[in-house]
Amino acid sequence: MLKFFYIFSIGAGLLACSSVDTAIVSENNIEIASTLNGDPKIDSIIKPYKDSLFREMSEIVATSLYDYTIARPSSTLGNWVADAIFVNQTKNVRLSIPIFCLLNTGGIRYTINKGDVTLGDFYKLMPFDNEIVWVKLSADKLALIEEYLIKSGGEPISNATISDSKIKLNGWTEKTTEFWVITSDYLKNGGDKMSFFSNALEVNSTGKLIRDVLIEEARYQGALLQDTSIRIKY
Repeated sequence: MLKFFYIFSIGAGLLACSSVDTAIVSENNIEIASTLNGDPKIDSIIKPYKDSLFREMSEIVATSLYDYTIARPSSTLGNWVADAIFVNQTKNVRLSIPIFCLLNTGGIRYTINKGDVTLGDFYKLMPFDNEIVWVKLSADKLALIEEYLIKSGGEPISNATISDSKIKLNGWTEKTTEFWVITSDYLKNGGDKMSFFSNALEVNSTGKLIRDVLIEEARYQGALLQDTSIRIKY
C-alpha cells in the first residue's frame, strides 16, 4: 500500500511538471484565492499513510562515498547499476556460455549523492516496476547489439566493453554460438528500439524487480562500490 502511494505521488508530480502546448481562451477573469484550505477529513485519512511512508522511505540502506551520476557513453552510476544486477544474478550460477548485463540510460531517473542513501532514493532512481529477465541470443545478434550501442551513444553494461567500436564479451571465443543477456522486461519487449531481442532463443523471467535487486545489493555492500572505468570507447 505504501509503495503504491509513493508511486502515485511520483506520477502526480510528473503530470504536474509536464507541459502541453494548448491555446486557452477565457472571456472572464477568475480570482483564485492565494491559499486553499484542505479538507480536514481527507487530511486525517491521508496523514497516517503519509507519515508511515515518510518513515519507510527515510530508511538508510547504504552509504555513498561519492556522487554517482548517469551519462553516456559510460558513467559511475551506470556502471554501479549494471554491476549490481550482474553480480546479484550470477553469484550462484555457473554457465558455459558468455553472459553480460545490458540496461538503458533512460531507465535510470535519479542520481546517488555522497552521504546516506535511503530507500526513497532507490524509488527515485528506479520508479518503474521493471523485472529482470535473462535472454538467450544466437551469436549473430551480438553484432546488432554492438551497432545499437554505438548508435545510441552508450548504455550501462557489465561484463563487457566496447573498444574501437568493437564489443568484447568476457568468455567469448570463435566457437561461441549463443550468449545470455541480463536485462529488463521492458527492453526485452523492444523498449528503446532494442529489436535484437525479438528472436530470442530462450527467455527466463526472474520475478525480481530491478529496484529490489539494487536495494538488496546496496545493503550487502554497505558502502557503495565505485567503478570509474569507461566501458564504451569509440
